[in-house]
Amino acid sequence: MYETQTFDNILDRMLDRVPDTIDKREGSVIYDACAPAAMELAEMYIMLDINYNLSFADTADGEYLSRKTAEFGVNRMAARVAERKGLFYNAANALIEVPVGSRFAIEGLTYVAKEKISTGIYKLVCESAGTVGNEQFGSLLPIDFVAGLARAVLSDVLVPGEDEETDDALRERFYDAVNEPAFGGNMADYKHKVNAMAGVGATKVYPVWNGGGTVKCTIIASDWNEPSSTLIAEVQTAIDPVVNSGKGLGQAPIGHEVTITGVAGVGVNVGTTLTLAENVTSGHVQADIEAVLADYLLELRQEWAHQEKLTVRTAQIDARMLTVQGVEDVMDTTINGVAGNLTIDVDEIPLMGTVVING
Repeated sequence: MYETQTFDNILDRMLDRVPDTIDKREGSVIYDACAPAAMELAEMYIMLDINYNLSFADTADGEYLSRKTAEFGVNRMAARVAERKGLFYNAANALIEVPVGSRFAIEGLTYVAKEKISTGIYKLVCESAGTVGNEQFGSLLPIDFVAGLARAVLSDVLVPGEDEETDDALRERFYDAVNEPAFGGNMADYKHKVNAMAGVGATKVYPVWNGGGTVKCTIIASDWNEPSSTLIAEVQTAIDPVVNSGKGLGQAPIGHEVTITGVAGVGVNVGTTLTLAENVTSGHVQADIEAVLADYLLELRQEWAHQEKLTVRTAQIDARMLTVQGVEDVMDTTINGVAGNLTIDVDEIPLMGTVVING
């Protein structure tokens, strides 16, 4: 808006107001008197432009975007802790009980036993919020003394931890809330409520899926993988408890019988023939090939809620493999043994399988 208010333009306007009978050349008294003021005014216009952009949701960022969206009841989601499964064994390799509240460490992270799932199996909560709580697997070291404990293992991700919501994600959610107002159990209302829950990445809503008054919500976890049975159960209880379905004891309206399900993963096994650069073997590029394909499948999973069905395309696979250093050509690519695209069902997502490289 203030792009033309530069130092040179401001100074020129100031000097134009000075009679030509006065020396206005650079280094003159009048020039040296006006130049500092012109510089200050130029900086003021820069700040005005910044503040102007911070007043709109499409150009604001950080704290200012949070304050703007909060005016419409859309608040930035804070970082959330991961909930994990912990297994505890004695010297005889039998599962044993541990006290709720016991703390365990792995790679600089601390997990606390929150509740018992079954004998020797507990729900652990990471004390550090964010996706960092999803990353570690393996042996835990007890911080608190636990009698009879010989081995502790950090296992499945039950509810993924989440980092603080990014500006782009908050802005998209804000637009959804404004453009598709949530009201009284409409589809936007279900998406808004379910997506706001810890561990949920996205939701598809199917109204009247099993007769009048029935609703099905299919979710994907916030790490863009299949949700655990624990996460599905937590969302089900919050929206419409099974034992009192349709009675309005959850967030669903009275009369709505809601079923929460999770996406199902479909393994994507890729076979391909590569022409490689001189002195490059398939072993040299295997890890890089798997990495670019994993990124492609992740992008598809992130689009799951916005697409009727996902399609894994051989053209995309070929194009991404060609970006790997040492790969000169790609041919005869197959997906799950078929030389063509793979289209999966509405509530399925593609997961990384095997990659076999020929040539």
